[in-house]
Amino acid sequence: MTHAGGHINPAVTFGLFVGRKVSLIRALMYMVAQCLGAICGCGLVKAFQKTYYNNYGGGANELQPGFNKGTGLGAEIIGTFVLVYTVFAATDPKRNARDSHVPVLAPLPIGFAVFMVHLATIPVTGTGINPARSFGAAVIYNKEKAWDDQWIFWVGPFIGAAAAAFYHQYILRAAAIKALGSFRSNA
Repeated sequence: MTHAGGHINPAVTFGLFVGRKVSLIRALMYMVAQCLGAICGCGLVKAFQKTYYNNYGGGANELQPGFNKGTGLGAEIIGTFVLVYTVFAATDPKRNARDSHVPVLAPLPIGFAVFMVHLATIPVTGTGINPARSFGAAVIYNKEKAWDDQWIFWVGPFIGAAAAAFYHQYILRAAAIKALGSFRSNA
C-alpha cells in the first residue's frame, strides 16, 4: 500500500491519513480515483459477464438476513481494523531494522489479513472493508437493496481504519519509544 505505492482502498488511505503518512489533498484525490476505478471495474464486469453479474446481485454488499445494522457495522469496523493494522505493521519502516532476521514481504501478511477478514465477515455483510468496492458495485447495480445499508460500508471501514491508525501510531509506537527510553536509561 505505501511501499508499493498502490492505494486501492479508501479506508486504508484514510488510515494512512490519520497516521500522518498521506496528506489530506492526496488522500481525497486517491479516494476519488478509487471510487471511479471501482465504478469502471464493476461496469466492465457487467458488460463482459452479464449472467454471473445478475446471478450474484452485481456483487453489491448488503446486510445478510438475520443480522442487524449494529452487527454489520461492528463487523465492518473490526474487519477494517484488522486490515489497516496489518498494513501499518507490515509497512512500518522501523520494522525492517527491528526484525531484519525475519524477511517478510508486506503483501503476504496483508493478503492473509484480507483472507481471514473475508472468512469472518462474508456471512454478515458480504465483506465490505473497501468503501470504493462497495460503492462501485452499488452505483452500477443501482437497485434499492444495494443502497439501503451503503452507509455501513463507509462508516464502519473509516472507524476501523482510524482506530487501527491511532492504535499503531499513538499507542503502540508511543509505548515502544517509552520502553526504549527507559531501557536506555537503565543500561
